[in-house]
Amino acid sequence: MPDARAEFDDVYRRHLPAVSAYLARRVDRADVEDLAADTFAVAWRKRASVTPGEELPWLYRIASYQVANHRRRVAVRAHALALFSAPDAAPAADALLERDPELARAWRALPGAQREVLALVVLDGLGVGEAAIALGVSANAASIRLHRAKKALADALARERSAPPTT
Repeated sequence: MPDARAEFDDVYRRHLPAVSAYLARRVDRADVEDLAADTFAVAWRKRASVTPGEELPWLYRIASYQVANHRRRVAVRAHALALFSAPDAAPAADALLERDPELARAWRALPGAQREVLALVVLDGLGVGEAAIALGVSANAASIRLHRAKKALADALARERSAPPTT
């Protein structure tokens, strides 16, 4: 009988860097370590539900829930703090898009679901089947979403590039 702890340790060691990178693209760097720990804590409790060979997309799915919960907590905290102070006016730019302002604007014009499927495939390097697991949809649905997201990004980028320059 295989040792569950040893198997999980192997999954942890293999996938912690990828899960941390996934989280770092979605939350403040200061929160990555805690969210990664929470992700693996949930994964340990639910380890019997993962299909062998699909650990990384399964971990991305758990991490996406952790990110959503974290954003809700941050929003509640920010709302409470806003009652007592003036809000900051400088949102953080996506570091990967800073070099191309047109691409950054086109990216921000996409709905969150389209950004997510593109990020999973392009930034996180998942295949469509793995992205489907991470998103909790069929591979066909993920493929359709990816196709639509690519087209939407191309259209948004074309609009950005044809727009008169802003000064």
